[in-house]
Amino acid sequence: MKKHVIMNKSVCLIIGVLFIVFLLGCRKYGPAFEGTPFVKNESPESVGYDPAKLKELRTYLKDSSLTTGMVVLQGGKMIFEYGDTRDVSYLASVRKSIVSMLYGKYVDNGTIDLNQEIGELGIDEKDGLLPIEKIVTVDHIITARSGVFHEPANGGYDEGNVLPRGSVKPGEYFLYNNWDFNVAGYILENATGKSVYQELEEQLAIPLGFQDWNIKNQRLSANKRKSRYPAYHMFISTRDIAKIGQLMLNKGKWNGEQLISANWIEKTTTEKTPPEVINERYGTPKPGDMQLSYSYMWWLIDNFRNNDIYEGAYSATGFGGQFITVIPKLDMVIAHKTKLKLLVKLGLKGGDVPEWQYWIIMDKVVNAQKNSTK
Repeated sequence: MKKHVIMNKSVCLIIGVLFIVFLLGCRKYGPAFEGTPFVKNESPESVGYDPAKLKELRTYLKDSSLTTGMVVLQGGKMIFEYGDTRDVSYLASVRKSIVSMLYGKYVDNGTIDLNQEIGELGIDEKDGLLPIEKIVTVDHIITARSGVFHEPANGGYDEGNVLPRGSVKPGEYFLYNNWDFNVAGYILENATGKSVYQELEEQLAIPLGFQDWNIKNQRLSANKRKSRYPAYHMFISTRDIAKIGQLMLNKGKWNGEQLISANWIEKTTTEKTPPEVINERYGTPKPGDMQLSYSYMWWLIDNFRNNDIYEGAYSATGFGGQFITVIPKLDMVIAHKTKLKLLVKLGLKGGDVPEWQYWIIMDKVVNAQKNSTK
């Protein structure tokens, strides 16, 4: 998997660039309905945040990052806003965490059985799945532990840790493979008879009062030469993904209604793949760097700078600077977006906020508390 001739690399890169051009160049549709804005806390100082530190954060975002939209909620109210938070743009892998949320209703009512094998659901590929791959369960799929090392329809997965097909048992090996995530979308659609985007609209966009939602902005990425299962790309604004984070922080409750069960929220933010395994895949972080584990399509913050404020925190993360982070100990949600931009020739040159920089931004928010010594 790691060794490709230069020509193949160039072809893949060209295809990837053309795909991003497509994503960024498609027409955007205006809101389909009128949503409900967050209440703004005009005095963050009243809830313990230093206006001078928030001003420093704004300066950092402007001068040192390519952030295009950011919202910080504390206690369900907006205490910080930066950039164009209404802009509807690509979520990248944040979509996976959202799909995880959409599963909750159907796992709870028995429509989706996490122990069901994908072979029983008719999941297969043109080149065929192996017998050992067909006994993978839905649970294995939505925790990225299927062991199905089939090429996905879209890039952006962990090619460096792909093993030979059939070499591990289901559930034994964690691999961030888009094949699993794309099949997760198919399973949801097959079980419900609705598209992922219809479920997103009905379960989240309408009840949460998205302000910039239009289902016409959503689109699949398919490549049937690689896989039968497309990627369910999503295009949502910063202020609307902040609502998704707030729903998670609220343990699934919104305006007195339990939209997603608290049990499902708890399950999907409980560790399935420990940090030691993540380190095996991506390298052990230096002391003080971000340490992550993995659950049901959510990344869990295991440790960051030895600050116990992050205990129980978790994040949806996407390429280029797309994040929804929930920090329960601070009753806080951070929504962060970067509208990706293409520059010269065969590469993405800028427009993105790397993951390490986002963690710095997040920490600046946390340390904007008056009593912070950092």
